[in-house]
Amino acid sequence: MSRLLPTSEPMAPPRSRSTRAFVVLAVARPVVTVAAMVFAYYLLPVDRKLTGWTLAGLAGGLCLVVVMVAWQFRLIVRAPYPTLQGVEALALTVPLYLLIFANVYFLLEANVPGSFTEPLTRTDALYFVVTVFATVGFGDISPVTNAARLLVTSQMVGNLLLIGVALRVIVTAVRRGRQRKGGNP
Repeated sequence: MSRLLPTSEPMAPPRSRSTRAFVVLAVARPVVTVAAMVFAYYLLPVDRKLTGWTLAGLAGGLCLVVVMVAWQFRLIVRAPYPTLQGVEALALTVPLYLLIFANVYFLLEANVPGSFTEPLTRTDALYFVVTVFATVGFGDISPVTNAARLLVTSQMVGNLLLIGVALRVIVTAVRRGRQRKGGNP
């Protein structure tokens, strides 16, 4: 992990236009993708019925996060700038994970009012999922029903896995990519 942190060594200026283009794309792609995911979260009509398919959708979404981390591993190892690709992977994976849970919390509250201490709008659900992820837990919104508590508990366990396992996978990929490149960023 220390290889991802800034060092006192001076950074070499970009070598070419293609290098600058890669850096710009490494920043722009996650920003545009996250904006599109948030846009979809707010504007796409979501089936407001809470069924077994909702839980299957949650499981499928979490599987998508796992597949995305594995796919990003390959991209990072082969990338010309593995560190930038690793940062991009985290910038895409974490918001996707959070939006999946925010959507489920929103659907749960819409279908079983009173599942949380206050009704959840989409913004409230997003706010709640981020406070749980950040382990801040302001206490203004909390789960009340057993179903809500189980979902929040599963998110907390998933948070630990995402932070521990996914971060480790991405850091390992960055190291391998840098070794392949001879230590280049």
